[in-house]
Amino acid sequence: MKRLLLIVLLLSTLHLRAQQTNTFRVLAFYSETVEHDHVDFAHDAIPFYTAAGRRDHFEFVATKDWDDLNAENLASYQLVVWLDDFPHTPQQRAAFEQYMEHGGGWLGFHIAAYNDKNTHWPWFVSFLGGGVFYGNNWPPLPATLVVDDPNHPVTRSLSTPLKSPPNEWYIWKPSPRLNPDVKVLMSLAPENYPIGLKDVITGGDLPVVWTNTRYRMLYLNMGHGDQIFKSEAQNKLLEDALLWAAHKP
Repeated sequence: MKRLLLIVLLLSTLHLRAQQTNTFRVLAFYSETVEHDHVDFAHDAIPFYTAAGRRDHFEFVATKDWDDLNAENLASYQLVVWLDDFPHTPQQRAAFEQYMEHGGGWLGFHIAAYNDKNTHWPWFVSFLGGGVFYGNNWPPLPATLVVDDPNHPVTRSLSTPLKSPPNEWYIWKPSPRLNPDVKVLMSLAPENYPIGLKDVITGGDLPVVWTNTRYRMLYLNMGHGDQIFKSEAQNKLLEDALLWAAHKP
């Protein structure tokens, strides 16, 4: 009996220490009923960030249940991540708005920022900086990215330019860069143009990583297919992006 009590005590202590070493909690949302290339990215991102959590002392939880996007549940997490989809119901959207307006953190990839005339979510368009999806290249192609702010915590470890693995690159109208609240951290280098074979982007301002400084948020255009985590330099960017979004004052 005494031995059993000692084991229980030891397990409780270890559990408590594990909890104490996790400095923050991350809740990542994804779907498996969306475009398969987006699902592939989510399936790669989950083990990547789970491993990063062990290195950087945070808890990474992934869920396919978008109804977990509610006020009660979100109160337990310091950062929300959208890997390959976005909320579709009024209740989910309202809970996210409340979470962000009260200091929550958000990291979004690729399709997470998609919005058009059928989205009917003006708050979200403003949250992103005012840009509406305008077009993309096809097929996914590698690209050279330039660092707009080499001193920012998300990008300061990068050499510039960055050779990014194949991705479907989105362009927005108007460019988020035109919003004074938006800070663009990385952009598609002009030498990439024209980019695409079937669908071609011939030119224009194409921010790739940015934050709306009115919120604790960061958007990254990467997130299409199973090649995103093939670059060590980009992997460092993706890890630093989560850490910054979680800790930004």
